[in-house]
Amino acid sequence: MKRLILASLALTFAVPAHADTLVDNVNGITLDKDGKVVRFTGLLIGSDGKVKQLLDRKDKRPERPDFKEDGKGRTMIPGLIDAHGHVMGLGFQLMLLDLSDTNSLAEAQAAIRKYAAENPEMPWIIGRGWNQEKWGLGRFPTATDLDAAVPNRPVWLERIDGHAGWANSAAMAVAKITPATKAPEGGRIEAAGGKPSGVFVDAAMSLIDSAKPKPLARDLDRAFLLAQQKLISQGITSIADMGTSIAEWQAYRRAGDKKQLAVRILSYGGDIDNMALIAGSEPTPWLYDDRLRMVGVKLYLDGALGSRGAWLKAPYSDAPGQKGLPLLTPAQLRNKMVRASMDKFQVAIHAIGDAANAEALDAIGDLSRDLPGERRWRIEHAQIVDPVDIPRFAELKVIASMQPTHQTSDRQMAEARLGPDRLKGAYAWRSMEKAGVRLAFGSDVPVESANPFPGIAAAISRTDAAGQPIGGWRPEETVSRESALDGFTRTAAFAAFAEDRLGTLMPGMRADFLFLDGDPLLASPDEIRKMVPLETWIGGYRYYKKGG
Repeated sequence: MKRLILASLALTFAVPAHADTLVDNVNGITLDKDGKVVRFTGLLIGSDGKVKQLLDRKDKRPERPDFKEDGKGRTMIPGLIDAHGHVMGLGFQLMLLDLSDTNSLAEAQAAIRKYAAENPEMPWIIGRGWNQEKWGLGRFPTATDLDAAVPNRPVWLERIDGHAGWANSAAMAVAKITPATKAPEGGRIEAAGGKPSGVFVDAAMSLIDSAKPKPLARDLDRAFLLAQQKLISQGITSIADMGTSIAEWQAYRRAGDKKQLAVRILSYGGDIDNMALIAGSEPTPWLYDDRLRMVGVKLYLDGALGSRGAWLKAPYSDAPGQKGLPLLTPAQLRNKMVRASMDKFQVAIHAIGDAANAEALDAIGDLSRDLPGERRWRIEHAQIVDPVDIPRFAELKVIASMQPTHQTSDRQMAEARLGPDRLKGAYAWRSMEKAGVRLAFGSDVPVESANPFPGIAAAISRTDAAGQPIGGWRPEETVSRESALDGFTRTAAFAAFAEDRLGTLMPGMRADFLFLDGDPLLASPDEIRKMVPLETWIGGYRYYKKGG
């Protein structure tokens, strides 16, 4: 708690009155509005917190700037933008039980048991991060597995991808789950011996979610400050928050009102109801000095590969009777898209499986004829795409919002789920790029770490933290260093209608930037993976200093 209070005070009081600032002696890198690399050695920031001028070695420096910062020859790049994350999901991951580092069921049970013992006052044990694939379990975990760790209190743990939940017997009892309980449309209750086994997939998660205690406003406020501190320390200066609820939006507003909002949040409402409650009849204006804006709406069309909820055209190779779960009917999807688009909200559609991506493209094609104007339709994840559908992204001007570290985390699972014949359109970044599709890159935090540098490394190498597989997994789908940087800066801003103020360090843009100990356009994938921000600046002021 002391750490949280200190962080809160720092964010409140760190920012002096605006004044002209010269940051000199840097190895500066940015992209211009056309995506071309621009190098510079000095940056002049105006009193409005925007870039005033880029300076080359030969350019004359202002004689008496109000402030001068010596960059000491370090590399400066634009602040990185996470094009798809879940801010409060990260905050609660930092607050609650996190199983993402566990490597076996036994490790997870030990962590759950330890957490429960250390938090005896909690009526429920709540957390996330389990992954039966990483554990090598060969099946979903069960309530019996969870009862062995905590038998006497309800436990509810979301899978790493957020598309399945694991309950113990006490939680199912509180939620009144019985063998007669039916899964809602778009959901699945895993069963064993004719009764619920303890795992609830996609829409069925609501059966337990509705029974657990709701977080209080102070819980949301604490979670947000923890998430913000983590994001800024990792070099994220802006993030597209996918699926914002009204309660989460109010927490962001409270932070803004208290001058504690530093990271820039590009918000997409969690379905139509939250969109309308938060923004009303049109996207909100930029708030808090360009720190917060509701841009559009996030719609879920299918689930995830790990829980076999991703909607596929053909059955799963490792579960021949299953094709996944469409979460919306064609009519429901189109109705929601029309409702949002008529009020000028941008639509972002979660689609992981090839059937879901095809359906999303069909819907966009159907509506584009009747909804003129620049819609910037987004498909979130686009992980498994039938190669015949890739050109349609470009034809319909759909932005592919993808997460490079999903490929390194999922490759073995994807091989098992799909088989070798359906991998050609899997995590197909270069195929998308060659077809003329704009790529916005992110992390899907807390599904993956928000750290963008492993994402950049994965995008250019198709290898994981251990450098595996040697030569990269399907290396023909790598992109260049410039494209990877673009996906985390310029195009990530474009994808949220923010390219007029974020994403580059060209004059007139917000002065959001990082100092690094290496040049990501020259470094090896392993060197990039290990990079950490030395400093993070937002709006021309330093909000983070490593070791500071």
